[in-house]
Amino acid sequence: MREGGGGWPHFSAAELACRHCGRIAMDPRFMERLEHLRADFGRAMPVTSGYRCPLHDAEIGGRGAHPTGHAVDVRVWGEDAFRLVALAARHGITGIGLNQRGDVGARFIHLDDLGGANFPRPRVWTY
Repeated sequence: MREGGGGWPHFSAAELACRHCGRIAMDPRFMERLEHLRADFGRAMPVTSGYRCPLHDAEIGGRGAHPTGHAVDVRVWGEDAFRLVALAARHGITGIGLNQRGDVGARFIHLDDLGGANFPRPRVWTY
């Protein structure tokens, strides 16, 4: 994992930082994958949740990939959401969570590339 937020041209430190402690601990391989996905997508992919420290993840009821630095939630909806899911699978994203109900501004897609016993993949789910 890389501390800090530099080196990823399409994603800012502010959007990748933990909302609780401000730490950024994103996995460089995951971020490289995300950069390639973003270039292929050709549109902004605003991150609504990047790294989460374990305390913050527990406080919001998380139990997944964000504390590992292998996950982001991206604000996207409609046709763009459909395109992003298809592209994400081609770029090695093996965990895709969809929240596409309610207010458009609150819709997002979770993207991660974890695997192993605790994270059986590939997997798609809804919130």
